[in-house]
Order: sequence, then structure tokens, then C-alpha cells
Amino acid sequence: MAVFESPAPEPVYRWVIVTVSAIMLAFGMGVMVNGISVFLIPLNEEFGWQRGAVSLINFSGVIGLALGGIVMGRLADRTSTRRVSLLGASVLGSCMLAAAWADALWQFYVLFFVAGFLGAGSLFTPLVACVGNWFKSGAGLALGIASAGQALGQGGVPFASAILIGAVGWRDTLITLGVVTLAVLIPLAMLIRQPPDNEAVALSGDGDGAAETAVPLPHNVVVAWLSIAVVFCCTCMSVPLMHLVPLIQDRGIPLEDASSVMLVMLISAILGRLAFGKLADVIGGVQAYMAASCWQTVLVFTFLQFHSLDAFYVFAAIYGFGYAGVMTGILVCVRILTPVSKRASALGIVILFAWVGHGVGGYQGGVFFDLTGDYTVAYANAALAGVINLVIVGALFITIQRRRAALC
Repeated sequence: MAVFESPAPEPVYRWVIVTVSAIMLAFGMGVMVNGISVFLIPLNEEFGWQRGAVSLINFSGVIGLALGGIVMGRLADRTSTRRVSLLGASVLGSCMLAAAWADALWQFYVLFFVAGFLGAGSLFTPLVACVGNWFKSGAGLALGIASAGQALGQGGVPFASAILIGAVGWRDTLITLGVVTLAVLIPLAMLIRQPPDNEAVALSGDGDGAAETAVPLPHNVVVAWLSIAVVFCCTCMSVPLMHLVPLIQDRGIPLEDASSVMLVMLISAILGRLAFGKLADVIGGVQAYMAASCWQTVLVFTFLQFHSLDAFYVFAAIYGFGYAGVMTGILVCVRILTPVSKRASALGIVILFAWVGHGVGGYQGGVFFDLTGDYTVAYANAALAGVINLVIVGALFITIQRRRAALC
């Protein structure tokens, strides 16, 4: 009679990894992805820099983050995630402190690029890969929780920064961000560990606990397909992330109230990332990604229709829940569509293009505002980019389904 051994229980410490990663991503991504949004008008008022030029600070940071994700992700594979995340925490905090004394645009560009490359780049890809490697099943939910931390930071950091700017000015706000980043992230990085077997574990397929299904497309084709798609979905995503606060300020609403709308949107996004992470475990990563992408594409242009603070609050909560599932969907798609041996490098490449799209979307938002005097064209471009992304991802889904059917 054959004897079947029950699978070994998964380590409890994996939830410590998820929690620590979520907090570190909250600080790191909150500073780098859209933290500069509340500094657009203060820097314009002090130096006379146009919004396009100030938005390029964010572009420099996310391009650094994109490139750093590949380099630092590979370094984490060769050394350890703990060492790389310690480096990231130290560099990110130090660059924020240095930026407090900057008085030229090129200084901001350089500091934010370094903060992205060696700082946030040492956090995002290594931590996401580490979280995934701790889970044999339910990876979608785990990644949803980790990315929910990012959503919390993208709302909390700008909101706290706006309050500080009103109280102490933008320079002291950057000093505070730097000190808090160093004080919080360095101790947390010490808690990061590799999985017990130090290897990537088997991953779930279309459903929680299901065996991974072979993808009937070459690895390079999948990576290229996803990379093209994320450029457009993140172009769509980044416009409200970078320009919602100044859009609301243009309606005559104070900075602190405007940034509180962003906080509401990103709090809703926390729930959205958890929900879409679980949805990905149930219906599949590509399907969940398409659902979230459709949500943000349909709704993004509607931000221009509101003029009251209460209306912005309600709509931001609705939009935030759905758009947030995009990042979770991207992470799960990379996991289920790429082989274990190449997954870390695949994630780095796809995320590189995601951050490029984010930088392009935020920058074009500022440029078209400077050219036209309002945000109509910028948000229309965001909606168009979302439509293109849906076409690309839909084609990927159909191709996979047809290839699988042909193999049966």
C-alpha cells in the first residue's frame, strides 16, 4: 500500500516577512512613487519652476527605481534580501535629507534618481520576490497584503507631508521624511530572512493551492508582452497619483484637504489590493489584472468632473478600490506566467517598464498642464493609455487560452 506523506506546514514567519515588507514598501514607495506630488506647488511658488519641470523630479526617481529594481534584484539573489534592503533604507533616507538643502532642479533630479536606483530599487523588487518565495499557496493574497502597504504609503506619505509643509515648510518636511525613513526602515530590514530552504517554492496556478499550469508561450514572449502592457497601464495609473492633489488645489481647495483626498483613495486601495489578490487566487492573475485595468480606465477621466471636496472624497474611494488591483495583478501574472528559475529577473524587467510608464504618465501630466492651462488632455491621455493596455492584455489572455486548447 502506498503511503502518502502530508505536506510540511508552511512556516509562521512568512507572515512576519509579509508584514515587514508591507511597512517598508509603505515608506519607500510612498516617498518615491508620488510623494513629490504635494511639493509641486510649493516648489513652483518658491522657485517659479513649472509643473512639468517639477514632475520630472518624480520621473527621475521612478526611472532610477526601474533600473535599480533589475540590478538590486539580482544582487539580492546573489547575496541576501536583508543586505540589499538595508542598503536601500540607508540610501533612501540619506537622499531625502540631502534634498532638503537642494536649490536647483538638477540637484533634485540627481538625488531622486539615486534614491530610486539604490534606495527604493533595493526595496521593491527584492522584497516582493522574497514575499513570494515564502509561499507555496495563496501567493496572490500575500502579494496583495504586501502591495497594500505600498498603497498605504502612497496615501499616507503625501498626506503627512502636506501637513508638515503647512507647519514647517518643504525643507523641514524633507528632513523629517529622511529621519523617519532611517529610523523605521533600518530596524525592519534586520527582520528580513530568506525562506528556510533558500529556494523559490512551488506556486499556485489559477486557483489557491492548485498546481502551476504550464504556459504555452516562451518565457521571453510572456515577459515582452507584459512589459509592453504595463507601460500603458502605469501611464494611466500615474496621472491621478501625481496630479490629483494639484487638480484639487486648482479648484480652490487647500493643500491639506486636497492631500486628504489622496489618503482616502489609497486607504480604499488597501482593501482593493487585498480583494484583487484573493480574486487572482480564485479566477487567475490575468483575469484579475484585466478587471482592475478596466476599472481604472473607465473611471480615470471622471476626476475632471468634480469641483467639491465631498465629491472628490466619494469618487476617490470608488476609483481607489479598483485601480489598486492593477499592481497586484501584475505581480501575480509574473508569478504564474514565468518559470521559477527565471521569475526574479522577469519581475525586474516587467517592473522596470511599469515604472517607466509611471514616470511618463506623471511627466506628461505636468507638460500638458503647462501647455494648455488645465488637466483635460493629461487625463484624456491616461484613459487612452488604459484602453491600449486592455487591448494588449486581452490579446495575451486569448492567445494563452487558444494555445492551451490546441494542446489538449
